[in-house]
Amino acid sequence: MAPVAAVAMLQRAWTVSYGELVAGLLLLTPVHVLMVLLLLGAGVVMLWRARRRRDVYLVDYGCFLGEPHHRITFAMAMEHAHLMTNSLIDNESASFMLRLYERSGIGEETSVPDSIRYIPPERGIEASREEGELVIFSAVDKALARTALNPEDIDALIVACSFTTLTPVFADAIVNRYKLRADVQSVNLSGMGCSGALICIGLAKGLLQVAPPGKRVLVVTTEILSSMFYAGTKREMLVPNVLFRMGAAAMIMSNSPERARFRLGPVERTLTAARDRDYRCAFQEEDDEGVTGINLSKDLPVVAANALKRNIIALAPAVLPASELLRVAFSFLRHRFQGERAEERCYRPAFHKVFQHFCIHPGGRRVLDEVQRGLGLSDGDMEASHMTLHRFGNMASSSLLYELAYIEAKGRMRKGDRVCMISFSPGIDCSSVVWECVKPAADPDNGPWAGCIHRYPVKLPRILKRT
Repeated sequence: MAPVAAVAMLQRAWTVSYGELVAGLLLLTPVHVLMVLLLLGAGVVMLWRARRRRDVYLVDYGCFLGEPHHRITFAMAMEHAHLMTNSLIDNESASFMLRLYERSGIGEETSVPDSIRYIPPERGIEASREEGELVIFSAVDKALARTALNPEDIDALIVACSFTTLTPVFADAIVNRYKLRADVQSVNLSGMGCSGALICIGLAKGLLQVAPPGKRVLVVTTEILSSMFYAGTKREMLVPNVLFRMGAAAMIMSNSPERARFRLGPVERTLTAARDRDYRCAFQEEDDEGVTGINLSKDLPVVAANALKRNIIALAPAVLPASELLRVAFSFLRHRFQGERAEERCYRPAFHKVFQHFCIHPGGRRVLDEVQRGLGLSDGDMEASHMTLHRFGNMASSSLLYELAYIEAKGRMRKGDRVCMISFSPGIDCSSVVWECVKPAADPDNGPWAGCIHRYPVKLPRILKRT
C-alpha cells in the first residue's frame, strides 16, 4: 500500500492550484520566510564559492648562490678562450667572444660550473647531473628554509630545464632527495627556454585554482651549462657561451593566503611559432662540423619586439585603468584615420604608473634596451634587470627571481606594490606575469644579494658602435 499512497500524494501535489499555493504561502510566519531565505542564500554562496577560481599566492622563494671557486672573471675567461684555441676553437672565434664579453654588461662575479673550466669542457651526462643537483638542491633548500615548510607539505612539483633532460628527470631527483610524498603530482618541462619560470607559474596557477584550499606547489627553474657549451666556430652559436651563467630558483606557491608574500595577478603568454621566421630565429642545430649549439638569428631582436607588442596588447586590458585604455583607443583611431602620414605616434600606455617594479629577462643589454624603449620605461625601472645581468649573468628562466630578490634586498618593496615580469624564449615565446606584494620580506638581505647589495647599482660602461 505504501507505493500506492506515495503515488496518490504526488498526484495531489501536481494538482495544487495557483490560488491554493498562494494561500499556503500566506500562512507562513515571518520566521519561516526568513529561514527559507537564509537557506537559499547559503546555497547560492556555497555554489558560488565552489565554482569560483581561487586566488594563487607566492609563499616565498630561494635562489642558488655560487661559491667563490665558481667565480669567472674576465681575465679568467680570456685565458680560457686562448687555451682552447689549440684544441677547440680558432683565434678569430676566441677574439669574437672576448669582444662580445666586453660589451655584454656582465661583471666579474658570475658563476660557472667546474665542468666548464676543464680543457676541453666536460659536457657529459655526469657533469650535467652534478651541476643540476648542485644548483637545484641549493635553491630548494633555501625556499623550504624561508617558508619553514617540510617536504611532506608539498602537493605538486613543477621543474623547468630547457636544454638538458636526463633520465631520471630532475623532478624525480628532487622527489628522491627530499622524499616527497608518493601522491605528489610531478611535471618536468624541457625546451621552454628563458620563459620557463613564467610558464611554470601559469601551470601552477591552473592547478591551484581548481585544487582544494591549502595546497602547495614547488616550482623549480634552472638551465644546465655543462651540456649547452658550444665548442665550434659559428658566430651565431657562440653568443650563449658568453652570456649564460649558472643559477637556479625555487618558488613555493599556494592557494591559501597563509604566510603568503605575493598574490598572483594576470598571466599572459604569446606564442608566435606559427611564423617560420619566428620559429627559426633561435634554433638548436648542428653546425657544418656537426657540433650542436643554439643558432641566434639576426632577426631575433625584431621578432622578440613584435612578440612583446602582442603580449602587452593582450595584457593591457587586465592591468590598465579605464582612462589609459580610452587614451590608447582614441590614439589608435586618430592614427588610423590620419593614415601613415600622421606625425604623431600612437599613445603609449604609462605602464610605470601601473607597476612599481619591473623584472625583465636579462637576455643581454640589447634586449633590455629594446624592452625599455618599447615600454617607455626609465633607467630606474630597468635597474634590477641590468644589475642582475652584471652580477649573475643570464641564468635563463631563473633570472627573474634574482631580479625580484634585488628589489627586495634594496628595501624597495612595499605592501600593495605591483611587479611585472616579462621573459622571452625560442618559439618565439613572450610571457608576462603580474604580482602584488602582500607582505614585504622580513629580512630583505637574506638572499643571493647578501654581502654585495651595498655595492649596487654600479655604472655600466657605454657601448660604443664599431665602424
